Amino acid sequence: RAPPYWLLRHSVVMCLLLHSLVLMTFCFHHAATSCSKNCYCTESESGGKTVRCSNLQLTEIPQDIPNDTRRVYLDFNLLTTVPTNAFAGLTQLVELDLSHNELSELEPGAFRGLGSSLQFLDLSSNKLGNLTPDAFEGLRARANLTNNPWHCNCNLQMAMPRVDLEPASLTGVVCHTSEPEKIGVEGLAFLLAPDIDLCVEMKRTTDVAMLVVMFGWFTMVISYLVYYVRANQEDARRHLEYLKSLPSRQGKSEESSTISTVV
Repeated sequence: RAPPYWLLRHSVVMCLLLHSLVLMTFCFHHAATSCSKNCYCTESESGGKTVRCSNLQLTEIPQDIPNDTRRVYLDFNLLTTVPTNAFAGLTQLVELDLSHNELSELEPGAFRGLGSSLQFLDLSSNKLGNLTPDAFEGLRARANLTNNPWHCNCNLQMAMPRVDLEPASLTGVVCHTSEPEKIGVEGLAFLLAPDIDLCVEMKRTTDVAMLVVMFGWFTMVISYLVYYVRANQEDARRHLEYLKSLPSRQGKSEESSTISTVV
């Protein structure tokens, strides 16, 4: 016997509702896990997941980038800093593009966790003036550091050997300004000018300071010796006068003894 019409209709409605619910759940889950908000994402079997957040006027790095992302493009935004652990969890990331922003600071540990995977880092066309070794903690990627107003000074010279980036990447550090100015490194790739010593002024200042300190100690020692000698001279004079006074007293004592014997 055929089922009642109302039961058939009810079953069809329930199936449609269940199908819609499953579809909506899948869509929401896909939207929440597969791509960062407002960004455009693509995925391929060979290249993996790519997240493009280019030219979105972003002032902060998105925190909802999927963990399985292989490439992230954050170029042409308004980012001013890369905070510590900004990309923590992106253990599969091989390429990161931060070019054409307003970056002037890379906090220590900015790229922490990317050392084993990241192959290319683009920091070109920003406002970076100082090289912070702690920001590139364990990072051995190839980097583009060109078109930044690098300030070449003693701090930069001491920082370069501590940066673990691919050595050829450091040729992109072209001096925009220098300290001291008269050393003449503006427009030069600092790594390609090994004979230039930007710490010479600091060493000279340190040497002068050491000389001043040594002179001060020497003056103190000499002053103490002069005081010591003068004090001893005064004590010696008093002791000498005391010794000179002893014979006369001894003579009087002998004379008194003689008189007593005669009596």
